[in-house]
Amino acid sequence: MSADASSTAAIQKIVVKNPVVDLDGDEMTRIIWQRIKDQLILPYLDIDIKYYDLGMENRDQTNDKVTLEAAEAIKKYKVGIKCATITPDNARVKEFNLKQKWKSPNGTIRNILNGTVFREPIFIDNVPRLIPAWKKPIVIARHAFGDQYKSADFEMDGPGKFEVTFTPEGASEPSIRHTVHDFKGPGVGLGMFNTHESITAFAHACFKMAIDRKMPLYLGTKSTVISTYDAYWDKIFIALYEAEYKADFERLGIWYEHRLVDDMVAQLVKMEGGMILALGNMLGDIISDLVAQGCGSLALMSSVLVAKGEQPGDFIYESEAAHGTVTRHFRQHQQGKTTSTNPVASIYAWTRGLIHRAQLDGTPDLEAFARNLETACIESVKGGVMTKDLAISIHGNDAAPETYVSTNEYITEVARRLSALQLQQN
Repeated sequence: MSADASSTAAIQKIVVKNPVVDLDGDEMTRIIWQRIKDQLILPYLDIDIKYYDLGMENRDQTNDKVTLEAAEAIKKYKVGIKCATITPDNARVKEFNLKQKWKSPNGTIRNILNGTVFREPIFIDNVPRLIPAWKKPIVIARHAFGDQYKSADFEMDGPGKFEVTFTPEGASEPSIRHTVHDFKGPGVGLGMFNTHESITAFAHACFKMAIDRKMPLYLGTKSTVISTYDAYWDKIFIALYEAEYKADFERLGIWYEHRLVDDMVAQLVKMEGGMILALGNMLGDIISDLVAQGCGSLALMSSVLVAKGEQPGDFIYESEAAHGTVTRHFRQHQQGKTTSTNPVASIYAWTRGLIHRAQLDGTPDLEAFARNLETACIESVKGGVMTKDLAISIHGNDAAPETYVSTNEYITEVARRLSALQLQQN
């Protein structure tokens, strides 16, 4: 038995009171996901894991029923922890011989939970930020419901009229009819929506997060162009702010402000951070990746979906790795080659989920374990043990092989540091 294994064996497992839902994924992140569980989670926790395989093959085999079942399980147990998954395009449909082009599992789950995604970069002192002005966290609040991710899009093969209508419940004729475009030839169309209930829940979540983090809140829209749709958001935000949150914001010395999103993004690269930026579904998706890369790597981003439960004050959490499945590295893995894939975001998916489980259950020892695991990740990098993407951030594109380690070597170093931290705590 190795020294590290002996140390782990000497640590008493923490009993996790209630289950967590484990949503497995695809390709390289799926390989990493299992290693994280085997080396960093299961040796330390006595935990009931409700497992759902959201790998592409199983989603196709179950006609995507597994995704729906996983979402319902998250609602039941209140904590889900999700690996990165494939959203198939036409090439993936052919590659996997899929029955159809299944929708994004993230989009499906988010629409069922009707929550807000909060994404925040993971700062590590020795990893330079590509935008050096950023010195404080920038939290991207993404409204993870509706818009382009639950839209109807289509292709037409010839001339015709594209209309949208609204028929009130119980009526036989539309009360609203708009001509979007008179097509003179082939083209494409898109129809999307959002609801007052969902935008209101989003606003409440953003205001609450701003108060909890003591950060100003900005809402970014394009209300000058999408004058009804986007302006609706600011109308809801400002009404809630004035009625429920203004006093708390003023007491804390923070503020709410609506900005045009293009102006907001232009200002963002000059600001030092320390703010929450609320965005719609697609913009939140895009800008959160920009912020992650600006802080050193797409793998240095935590992501948590927060949704209201059925009871007052009841919340549901789903944490995830906020990046793709790292297909290029998976192809290398299939060829038997060693890869240097950054697992930090996947590890943080587990830590943030476990922190929420601990806070729901009132188990500080579990929360302390999760925070020790995050510390082990950061201290490993600060100690010079890192994957290739971070080495490139520090040393440039010609980073020498001795400046980085493989995925397995990094996880092993994190496990060593975690074991030492847990022994100190015990």
